[in-house]
Amino acid sequence: MTQEERWLKRYEEVVGFIETNKRNPSKHDEEERGNFLNWLKANRKALNAGKMKPERVEKFKKLLEMTEQYRRKNQYE
Repeated sequence: MTQEERWLKRYEEVVGFIETNKRNPSKHDEEERGNFLNWLKANRKALNAGKMKPERVEKFKKLLEMTEQYRRKNQYE
């Protein structure tokens, strides 16, 4: 399995998790943090640093839009 195939597989897993659970991965759940949250954070850092491969940027930006949709709200707003 190539690096690109592994990245796409993890991408599909994260998208599937968000669509299924209608929420972002939790930092408090050990399994979610290890599987999804750390991957999201690492790729967000790569994107911000300009080190992400161009073919991945478009897909990852769509994923970030999806995560914004399920962002937590302040209960007092």
